[in-house]
Amino acid sequence: MTRRGLLARLLSLGTPLLGAKPAEAASPAADPRWQLSDAQWKARLSPAAYAVLRQEGTERPFSSPLNGEKRAGIFHCAGCDLPLFSSQAKYDSGTGWPSFWQPLAGAIATKVDFKLIVPRTEYHCKRCGGHQGHVFNDGPRPTGKRYCNNGVALSFRPS
Repeated sequence: MTRRGLLARLLSLGTPLLGAKPAEAASPAADPRWQLSDAQWKARLSPAAYAVLRQEGTERPFSSPLNGEKRAGIFHCAGCDLPLFSSQAKYDSGTGWPSFWQPLAGAIATKVDFKLIVPRTEYHCKRCGGHQGHVFNDGPRPTGKRYCNNGVALSFRPS
């Protein structure tokens, strides 16, 4: 085993001691109507959306047309259509993913993610549990947050 592999293994063993669970495939749906089987999700979503929303994947940066979306409107969860972000909170972070400084009230839930060894805050749709992205503390005012979202996990409705 390499030193890097050993370090990753040791850190993963310490995860429960830190009071957090390692990230799993998608978060449980808060709404029982959205507790779908894996087959139902695969039938409902494109392969790319399934990989992100249900398997906590990440799309390539600069690959989503929503990264450049500048019209007024609302960004919804691509899994269950719950409104997640207003275009008023969207900004160009330069990261290549749609970024927002604030979600809509009650739209998302979070959990600690140790996939890259270093703990990160993953957020997901509050209703269906679909993985959206990660939140960082390097965003603009007034919140200082950057909700870095996978575009394939969103749909957009102009107002």
